[in-house]
Amino acid sequence: MEYVYAAMLLHSAETEIDEKAVTAVLKAAGVTADSARVKALVASLSGVDIAEAMATAVAAPAAAAPAAAAAGGSSDAAPAAEEEEEDEDDGGGFEGLGSLFG
Repeated sequence: MEYVYAAMLLHSAETEIDEKAVTAVLKAAGVTADSARVKALVASLSGVDIAEAMATAVAAPAAAAPAAAAAGGSSDAAPAAEEEEEDEDDGGGFEGLGSLFG
């Protein structure tokens, strides 16, 4: 994760994200940089609009939450009904005590 944070810091500082800069940021943070991971990060970020990716990542959870809630609400309704039926069937000789807990 430190590698991604280093790239985000460089982007925020409007500095080119290259191997030398990422390694310098990691070193300044006290992290021993793995050159293969630095190369992989720089290669994976080439051609990526980081500002757009960050904006999309920030907007995605806000848009996904209502969709997840809607999907969760409809799929959870059936198992909840099944659980209630199981609870009702398992009286265990204590029928009527449920009314005590309202």
